[in-house]
Amino acid sequence: MKRARIAWAGAVHDAVEADGLLELLTPAFKGRRVGFDEVVWLPPLAPLNRPRTVLALGLNYADHAKELAFKAPEEPLAFVKGEASLIGHRAFTVRPDGVQFMHYECELAVVIGQPAKRLKKEDALQYVAGYTVANDYAIRDYLENWYRPNLKVKNRDACTPLGPWLVDAADVPDPMNLALRTTVNGKLTQQGNTKDMIFDVATLIAYFSGFMTLMPGDLILTGTPDGVVDCQPGDVIVTEIDGIVALTNTITAEQRGSDPDAGQ
Repeated sequence: MKRARIAWAGAVHDAVEADGLLELLTPAFKGRRVGFDEVVWLPPLAPLNRPRTVLALGLNYADHAKELAFKAPEEPLAFVKGEASLIGHRAFTVRPDGVQFMHYECELAVVIGQPAKRLKKEDALQYVAGYTVANDYAIRDYLENWYRPNLKVKNRDACTPLGPWLVDAADVPDPMNLALRTTVNGKLTQQGNTKDMIFDVATLIAYFSGFMTLMPGDLILTGTPDGVVDCQPGDVIVTEIDGIVALTNTITAEQRGSDPDAGQ
């Protein structure tokens, strides 16, 4: 099943895909169907009464590590992101003034479904609620060292579109054989397959759960293959993973007079 979280008619709703429409689950509107263009898409994640842990992988595809002239890591290279970085399908991401290189990263995102602690690899996928698409934008200008990255590279507000759907884990029988692709203004610029990850989904869940408890709603962004290019204001970026559909995002320029580092 494909699940979504949307804003419509002045309220936030959970919904599912039904015959090319969104079917609302909100009790007052249960069963009502609305079109994809009638709503504001939000990240397809239920709200939590605690901080959400968002773990992201660097250099988890050997071809991307080679593209950046870095040695592939011998253990997962991970960093933490704040939830304010997450936005929904068809939303806008700001390219700060003066930036020389800002690029997309099409990634399979794993949503944890139940508390996970010290899991064995063979049991890890049983703890997944579902999968979605993430576009984990990076600003190369701020990158000092892949092993000690500047926080602003990947953790800016609204820098990580997510969605449009959360696809139930049962509907993704093999997360390690999914084609990924990215287009910029309709031109194919990136393609790969999750089978080329250095550390697969089960390995990552087992690794993280070995030293921290993963909780329902937590996210793991699993890295991107090679093929990243610089994106400019006005560019429409579509990141797509087979079986999860396409996530669309538009780059916008920073508003004059705003402070890109306000609150940081």
